[in-house]
Amino acid sequence: MSKELIYVVDDEKNIRELIEYNLVKAGFIIKSFENGQKFLDALLISKPDLVCLDIMLPDFDGLDLCKKIRADKRFADIQIILLTAKATEFDTIIGLESGADDYIHKPFSVNELQARVRALLRRKTNISSTTDEVRFDKILIDVAKRTVKLNGKYVDLTLKEFELLNLLANGNGKVFTRNELLEKIWGYDYYGDTRTVDVHIHSLRKIIGDKYIFTVRGVGYKFIS
Repeated sequence: MSKELIYVVDDEKNIRELIEYNLVKAGFIIKSFENGQKFLDALLISKPDLVCLDIMLPDFDGLDLCKKIRADKRFADIQIILLTAKATEFDTIIGLESGADDYIHKPFSVNELQARVRALLRRKTNISSTTDEVRFDKILIDVAKRTVKLNGKYVDLTLKEFELLNLLANGNGKVFTRNELLEKIWGYDYYGDTRTVDVHIHSLRKIIGDKYIFTVRGVGYKFIS
């Protein structure tokens, strides 16, 4: 039975109770919060494995909270699912670029939520690589420490960005389709679409530059050292 700790942050009581009931039933440990400040206070006391974070909170913008978490190395491995009633493609991209690992539109199916939570937590515990430390041109990837150096300086990557870079870099020039990347990084039962991959690739390129990740038109991506 799962014992992972999940924080639920949503100002709507019925949503918090719905999520808490179903995730507790699925075997997770749940703590819920009605606003961002209570969540941040709890974060300093106990670090969760995953956060279900509403975007529209009474005291914080959920996107700003997501960025705040990602900017702190202590919380780099926390999985974040954004919950929102905003369902446009633009909103989804903004959410993912803020550092979220997934994005679920309200109203949502509890079965879909459980599946996405399990997929993210499974990926968190199954990061693998051919070696603990590997260098590609000016990029040094340390899998054990989950760090990346570019030109000798550390760069900040989210967990999903790190996993993508690590997978592509160790692919020996293999072209990964978007669906392959979704399956390997987000899990085989991930319910999202391939835009998730594109957003994270775009974010990676902004950090490490354009020359390492090549787009194979109509297929996917490959790493060039």
